[in-house]
Amino acid sequence: MTNILKSIFISVFPVIALYFAIDSVIHLIDHGVSYRYIGRLIISLSIVTLFILIFVKPVARTDANLKKYTLPISIGFLTSLLFGGIIEQDLNGSLPGIGLFLGWVLYIRWYSTFNNREKNTIIKVGNLLPELELQDTEKNNINTSKFIGNPSIFLFYRGNWCPLCMAQIKEIALQYKELEKRKINIVLISPQPHKHTKSLAKKFGLNFNYLVDQGNKVAKQLQIFSKNGLPMGFQILGYNSDTVMPTVIITNKEGKIIFADLTNNYRVRPEPEIFLKIIDQQSL
Repeated sequence: MTNILKSIFISVFPVIALYFAIDSVIHLIDHGVSYRYIGRLIISLSIVTLFILIFVKPVARTDANLKKYTLPISIGFLTSLLFGGIIEQDLNGSLPGIGLFLGWVLYIRWYSTFNNREKNTIIKVGNLLPELELQDTEKNNINTSKFIGNPSIFLFYRGNWCPLCMAQIKEIALQYKELEKRKINIVLISPQPHKHTKSLAKKFGLNFNYLVDQGNKVAKQLQIFSKNGLPMGFQILGYNSDTVMPTVIITNKEGKIIFADLTNNYRVRPEPEIFLKIIDQQSL
């Protein structure tokens, strides 16, 4: 139930913010200065800017609390509440600003986080990676035992629809020469349809392993399954409602896990330099 609510929230929240941004601009043009509308505009415009930039200029990570957005949103909230609600004596008119601020808090503290990932009993440094069965873009079965013999980076990403995932893969692609020099297997795994994975492989054109976790079988096996993790409405693009929590696993040439990143915030992910550092340290 929680994930369904999150799925609806992340699809509706930016749209509501966009509506109030447009409404505030129109009101200020037509009726002049109003603190409650100025505060509402600051909040809604900050929210809209974040989501536009996430898709237009994707980054692989942000800080957990999005401080550069939270500051103006807090200023807008105080402007709407104190000046609009108290000085202008229109508390009801300040309610949209208050609601947007509470929506921002929910986005930071509730939507962005995963719970209980530290309880994962399978993905632990020192454990052998279990044998996993995946499919390539042509629907041929691929077992992860094929990667034993060389270090491997297994990156579980939510799908081509996720801009942070795509930015993270791009970072790895930029390190391709260094990875190839060390004979590291790059294994990109998603539960998305094969056609989307094939499109990703064509886009990068590198000698990575682009694999599909059909029906999230492997995600469930590794305890990184995210039921109803897809934003509501993205199903029309051909994605399934269930997905995977972003996860990075690095194994040595024997298949033993030497690094695991089970982020508890979908916007907080490891820097790409750490992957090479971990593997180089292991080979000393």
